[in-house]
Amino acid sequence: MITRTIRGILKGAAVFLGLAGAIALLHAFGLDSTLDTAWIDSHIRDHGLQGHLLYIGIAGVLTALAVPRQFVSFLGGYAFGAAFGTLWATVGATLGCMLTFFYARFAGQSLVNRRFSHRVARVNAFLSRNPFTMTFIIRCLPVGNNVLTNLIAGVSSIPAVQFFAGSFIGYIPQHFIFALLGSGVHVSPVLRTVTSALLFVLSSVFGYMLYRRYRIDRDLEEPDDQ
Repeated sequence: MITRTIRGILKGAAVFLGLAGAIALLHAFGLDSTLDTAWIDSHIRDHGLQGHLLYIGIAGVLTALAVPRQFVSFLGGYAFGAAFGTLWATVGATLGCMLTFFYARFAGQSLVNRRFSHRVARVNAFLSRNPFTMTFIIRCLPVGNNVLTNLIAGVSSIPAVQFFAGSFIGYIPQHFIFALLGSGVHVSPVLRTVTSALLFVLSSVFGYMLYRRYRIDRDLEEPDDQ
């Protein structure tokens, strides 16, 4: 069980190091300015409400399709800065959560129950203790599969509003870390990369402490897309 937890932390660390390394290479070779002509700058950055809505919609679809939330929040930080990047990435990821949740609840119940029948009852029992708090804890853990959790919650008896609220709040810590990293593409890259690295370490320690405190069931310990 500990091995799976460490594996989840290492996966998140690999994503972080990959994105941080990309920023370092861009600055080392003087290529960071070329990002000004990238698609995200042409359609999202400095495009007002239209750009915000487009980003949120894309973020929702991508996270519903299991694209890592770290990457989505990194792009949000690049486009909107650390604070608003965190906000819009979290809104987008919550939208993706809703899409998969309601797909399972209204269209995919038979498929999810058939494919993950051995997990549905256990996840339902865990979340039912206190839906908001338990969902928040799952989102803070360095283990677990975001999309799988959404699908299983969709066929459970968990109230949708509490599940979405717990997810929204629980998404924020890691989203801020990666949005801060993304914001460092053009502004204070060294400072922001180091700060986000320290925050990543702290969040991993916090997640591991939650894991030890609540002894999350083995069926929740799938590598996260986070």
